[in-house]
Amino acid sequence: MFCYQCQEALGNKGCNRNGMCGKKGPTADMQDLLIYTVKGVSVAAEKAGRYDEEVVDFVRKALFTTVTNVSFDDERILETVKKGLALRDRIISEAGLDCGSSDVLTWNCGSEDEFRDKADKVGVLNTENEDVRSLRELLTYGVKGIAAYADHAAVLGYSDPAVNEFMIKALAATTKDISADELTSMVLAAGNNAVSVMALLDKAHTETYGSPEISEVNLGVGQRPGILISGHDMKDMQELLEQTENTGVDVYTHGEMLPANYYPAFKKFDHFIGNYGNSWWAQDSEFEAFNGPILMTTNCLVPPKDSYKDKVFTTSVVAFPGMKHIPDRPEGGSKDFSKIIEMAKQCGPPKELETGKLVGGFAHNQVMQLADKVVDAVKSGAVRKFVVMAGCDGRHDTRNYYTEFAKQLPSDTIILTAGCAKYRYNKLDLGDIGGIPRVLDAGQCNDSYSLALIALKLKEVFELEDINDLPIVYNVAWYEQKAVTVLLALLALGVKNIHLGPTLPAFLSENVANVLVEKFDISPISTVEEDMKKLVG
Repeated sequence: MFCYQCQEALGNKGCNRNGMCGKKGPTADMQDLLIYTVKGVSVAAEKAGRYDEEVVDFVRKALFTTVTNVSFDDERILETVKKGLALRDRIISEAGLDCGSSDVLTWNCGSEDEFRDKADKVGVLNTENEDVRSLRELLTYGVKGIAAYADHAAVLGYSDPAVNEFMIKALAATTKDISADELTSMVLAAGNNAVSVMALLDKAHTETYGSPEISEVNLGVGQRPGILISGHDMKDMQELLEQTENTGVDVYTHGEMLPANYYPAFKKFDHFIGNYGNSWWAQDSEFEAFNGPILMTTNCLVPPKDSYKDKVFTTSVVAFPGMKHIPDRPEGGSKDFSKIIEMAKQCGPPKELETGKLVGGFAHNQVMQLADKVVDAVKSGAVRKFVVMAGCDGRHDTRNYYTEFAKQLPSDTIILTAGCAKYRYNKLDLGDIGGIPRVLDAGQCNDSYSLALIALKLKEVFELEDINDLPIVYNVAWYEQKAVTVLLALLALGVKNIHLGPTLPAFLSENVANVLVEKFDISPISTVEEDMKKLVG
């Protein structure tokens, strides 16, 4: 195996035996084979001009399966590979395509051993030129994030044909012998499509569940049994709340599901208690303390300990060997959460980890209602800078940097955040400025779109020509491929001088990294003190 798609790649170079995420080498190889299969489907679809829902749905879900901390199950990944090969061959047959000697269109296997042998030959290092490899992987990872966000939207009935077509064409491009300049253009186009897909998901969430509101989120626990829901999927949240109503079972969010507490549609449920715990990497202790069952809806699964493994349920593309799996919802129906509800009834209430409340819900619609107050605070000098500290959290001690950075920020600065990176500082007592909290949480990682809209609105209000002239600076943390997509979106919007950490991505070759530095002024974080001088002054 060789994998360097996440920030915790071994030695910031690449995992080559087992993944730091907990994925075993053979599973990582099978994941590479699935990516190769998706690219074959995309090449065939592009040649045939097929961008219909059957093709797009497979591409979305298959790519989502390969995002970090989603699927650890070889068998389920292999099943998806076989499904992809059948779809590819059907596209080729129906369109009468001439495949020539193209391996991505013609390969197939019989036995599992043959599939595993093929998986050894189609990994990242199969592209020998380091710069071309870097651009191909940057594009692939960006499209993975786009596919994940597009899948979240599709679950709610929203789709963007232009984004769907781009995903397929971009994946097909990674198999072609094209120049670095052409690949670079495709990477930049991925940024524009990232903006589009996050706008689509924002529309899907707000039209379905209402616009997020400023909300106080309870951090304590009740006295009844509970179910903990983690991941990102709001449709699963909705159906779980509906099916647990009047059952004597409470519901709590974890990790990136925290922003569910901000949506009006979910607040009407009295048994929706609040948020339990912190970001994804702490789940090994927090899931154990919760006592009740846990539902993992999307990425961010950590290989479970035996002490609580039998209480974790996966669904959608999430999978782990030996774990109970909730099947997909039937056409026009809902998922059946009865088994997890029955288990919850047999469990005790959660062990209390903390008490108090968090304030969140500062998505673009809510902040725009405060626009006059915000503008006045800037003009009066009460607010000197906004600091965007969005992105991902992770388990490395180096991420304590973000806690210290938040602590040392001057009292006339406000943090704009989205994603699980917020757990490094959202429980600090940083106070407020004239009633405006000093940490404004817009929501999940995809809600970084809200932060972009806020910046664009402020640019308009202050009558500026360049978004980079705003009193907004960027100190962003990353971990996995959704964060890569968010970064490309910020670049597409013209944002420059982004500090990125804890490390620059290992998949960026020196030359590709230099292009990003020269064109967009991206730089790695250094020390809290040095970065404070550069960003805040």
